Amino acid sequence: MATAVARAPRARPKAQSRPRPRKQAAAQRRVAGGAVWIVLMGVLLAGVVALNVAVLRLNLQSDQLAQERSELRAESADLASKLASRAASARTSSLARRQLGLQPADPATTTYLQLGR
Repeated sequence: MATAVARAPRARPKAQSRPRPRKQAAAQRRVAGGAVWIVLMGVLLAGVVALNVAVLRLNLQSDQLAQERSELRAESADLASKLASRAASARTSSLARRQLGLQPADPATTTYLQLGR
């Protein structure tokens, strides 16, 4: 009689010295993706800094223009005051008397001409 012996399937030994190619490729993709994100964030931060510097320059220029505008307004007000004081009728008539020897017209001797209607 023949006896049948059942054999157990043989277990395959695991290769531990060499990593699987899939895991290595996934790890490389993660590293590359991380590097891309780092570069992207660096570019974005540089853009934010450049934008802030531009805004600061514009604010400084705006402040300088506002200061110049207020100085010009003060100078304009001073010149308008001087012009008003020089154009005063009392001052003008006294200068006309002193420098040019002119006298105000006598209202009794003033005549008006009637031009045709």
